Amino acid sequence: MSLLAPEKPAVSVDMYSMTVPVLVRALKNLSHLLDKAEAHVEDNGLKPEDMLGARLIEDMLALVNQVQLATDTAKGAVARLAGVENPSFADIETTFDELHQRIDKTIEFIKSLDRELFTGAETRDVTLKVRGGELHFKGFDYLTGFVLPNLFFHVTTAYGIIRHKGVKIGKLDYLGPR
Repeated sequence: MSLLAPEKPAVSVDMYSMTVPVLVRALKNLSHLLDKAEAHVEDNGLKPEDMLGARLIEDMLALVNQVQLATDTAKGAVARLAGVENPSFADIETTFDELHQRIDKTIEFIKSLDRELFTGAETRDVTLKVRGGELHFKGFDYLTGFVLPNLFFHVTTAYGIIRHKGVKIGKLDYLGPR
C-alpha cells in the first residue's frame, strides 16, 4: 500500500458531472466567441475566410482548426470515458455556420450519453494513438491531465486568434454566461 497512490480514491468521483457539463459549457462559450467574430466580420465588411483562416503565428493552426480540434477533443473524451463509439466528423468546415453546426452536433452527442455510462469511468483504461505510439491513462487521469487541458488550450487559442483580429471580447466572453 502506498500513501501516494491509494488503491481506492479517498473521495467518490462523479465523472459525468466532471465531464459532460464542463465540455458542453466550453463548447457553448466557443460558439459565443464565434458569434462575436462573425459579427465583427460583418460589421466591418471583412472576409469571413480571413478570420477563419487566421493564426496567432504561421506554425500554429488556424481558427477553423482550433474549433475542429476542440470538438474532436470533447466528443472523443466522452466516447472513451463512456465506452461508446467515437463519431467521426470530417474536417470540412469553411464557414461560421458550418463551425456552429459542428459544435451543435458535438454538444448533441455529448448530451445524448446517459450518466450511467460514466459509472466507473475514473478507472477505465484509455489508450490514445498518437504520432509515434500510444498514450495510456486511467479515466480520471485522462480527463484531468489530458482532455481538459487540451480542450481549454484550443478554446483559449481560438479566443486569442479572435482577439488578435481586433474583435472586442474579454474574459467574460471566454468564461461565458453564468
